[in-house]
Amino acid sequence: MAEIKKDRIGIVGAGRMGLAMLKHLIKKGYTVTVCDLSEKQRDAARSIGAAIAATPAEVGKVSDIVILGVGYDDEVNDVVFGTNGLIETMAAGSIIAVSSTAKPDTVKAVAARVAEKGIEVLDAPICRGRFAADTGTLLALVGGKADVVARARAVYGCFASDIMHLGEVGHGQVGKTMNNLLLWVNAIGLLEAGRLAETTGINLVKLREALLMSSGASDALKEWDMISFTWALKDMQIVADMTDKAGLSLPITGAIKELVKEARRIKASDPPSWTGNKPLKYG
Repeated sequence: MAEIKKDRIGIVGAGRMGLAMLKHLIKKGYTVTVCDLSEKQRDAARSIGAAIAATPAEVGKVSDIVILGVGYDDEVNDVVFGTNGLIETMAAGSIIAVSSTAKPDTVKAVAARVAEKGIEVLDAPICRGRFAADTGTLLALVGGKADVVARARAVYGCFASDIMHLGEVGHGQVGKTMNNLLLWVNAIGLLEAGRLAETTGINLVKLREALLMSSGASDALKEWDMISFTWALKDMQIVADMTDKAGLSLPITGAIKELVKEARRIKASDPPSWTGNKPLKYG
């Protein structure tokens, strides 16, 4: 039986997550072309086995599916529509997969514009963090047409053990935003609960063990040492944008948005010692 031809893959934004995804793609036999502003990241990608392109346009020219791993909405737009952007070279029938965490409306707007050239968008933010990326056990929350999701499933299956199709383009980002909102609600709660518990002299490590067996359990408590709040404010700004557009009054959500501003400093310097370990320094 003839081997099914693999899509050529591009990655724009080879940071911590992008490099981990790249390793799995190369291991599975995909041809991958990478573009990143950092020479260090380009060198790392090259050492893994990727070809290196100077611009997103060069990536798009040689790729059937391009995964975006940049950090912010304006970077997503610039990579796709800016000078030497993907839109200049990607062929009809190709796919732009937005694995950045972005506003749902941003991804929907990208999809509407690139559709004029016959390019599809997979809305595909990822969850579970950098260590899951290393082990290939990420969760992809995807939105898009059924045939686009089906085509990209083999690619995302290289580094995601679970792929959930939540609906149309934009719904992947909605899923990621709700996930992150609940993460930061829990993480802020753990800062406050831990401080209160410490005033009683209780052993927080033993208390954590008990809570993980009870209704107070959460992934934030389970993975407390890995919580850094690095992206928390950006996540909550996306939540706030959605809240304003929906015309909803969500006071707890609003309070969490303000509280995460200080939480990153607290977590890195003087957090409740839920695990007995020293705080990780964020970077």
